[in-house]
Amino acid sequence: MSSIDKVDPNEQSGYTQECKLDERQCRQKQHELKIYIDKYFKEKLSKGVDYTKVIISNDMLIIRGERFLTEPEKYIVATAEGNEAVNRARINVARQHSIDNMPYFEKFLGAKAIHETYMVEAKKDFWMHVIVFDRVLTD
Repeated sequence: MSSIDKVDPNEQSGYTQECKLDERQCRQKQHELKIYIDKYFKEKLSKGVDYTKVIISNDMLIIRGERFLTEPEKYIVATAEGNEAVNRARINVARQHSIDNMPYFEKFLGAKAIHETYMVEAKKDFWMHVIVFDRVLTD
């Protein structure tokens, strides 16, 4: 059993919650999400992200990570073919991260995700995930 809390997608989610986060609540939620995401990647990949930034703003959740490549990946990324291979592999990791964690994000923020995008730039050792929700989250 995973040590990361899992959310049953069939469970009542509270999407109708209209409460907006004030500045203090927003900072607290961002911090909790950062810890959750760091723990998720450490558990799933046995290597965490060296730098994670989580921003909740308006109706969006933005997750940014830097320095996530393993030493072999850093070596492979030096060639054009290697860069493409690592980008493809890591975009699959981002896709799985979304699949695994979207129910958690929706329940945690009390809103339904209506759009998302993620990107990986292996050459810059950078990734980003942006989720747009069906309501404004912050004051």
